[in-house]
Amino acid sequence: MKVLLAEDSSVTRLLFKAVIMEAGHDVIAVEDGPSAWDAFERQRHPLVIFDWMMPGFDGIELCRRIRASDAGPDTFLLLLTGRGTPEDLTSALDAGVDDFVAKPVSSELLRARLVIAERRIQQNSARRSAEEALARARWLAGIGEATLTMQHEINNPLTALIAETQLLVEEPEMLGSHRRQVSTIGDQARRIAEVVRRLAHLEDPRSVEYIEGMRMLDLFGKKA
Repeated sequence: MKVLLAEDSSVTRLLFKAVIMEAGHDVIAVEDGPSAWDAFERQRHPLVIFDWMMPGFDGIELCRRIRASDAGPDTFLLLLTGRGTPEDLTSALDAGVDDFVAKPVSSELLRARLVIAERRIQQNSARRSAEEALARARWLAGIGEATLTMQHEINNPLTALIAETQLLVEEPEMLGSHRRQVSTIGDQARRIAEVVRRLAHLEDPRSVEYIEGMRMLDLFGKKA
């Protein structure tokens, strides 16, 4: 797991970096709020461990910025703090902190918090995957219902329309210009029938971009 560590004390930063690496994680260690925010913008780390009091701007401001970013909801934020009043902790939780550890922080305690954070991240990832699978299942069910409705409501009228246009095209007394118009109507009716047929046989529905900001079902094997 990739970890971002923000701690202004060089001694503490080196110690915590060693503990995190010994636990099997990749770590980037920085010394202040602006550096931490720059590092997070370059690479969205799933776990950020940060001190409350840092140069530039403090850990609470860093927390707010991360939470407001696209990756904010998926990031576990662990605050290291020597401030322990109820008001301080309420401020930290309101800013979006997931967990906090009171200083001084021992190596053993940090290792335990790393395990907790990793498990929480894995649980959140599994939950998101389940939610995405459920959303896709509902989407597929909606496509199936729409397809059945189209087959029921469109196929019979289309079959009659195609048959009638074919009879008219074959009518010997019809003018050539009218014949072309009726033929065009028949071609378009057959095109609609083909769309309904393809909908009915979709096995793995996917969407492609139709115009910027809008997507449509891929019925003809186009690539997104």
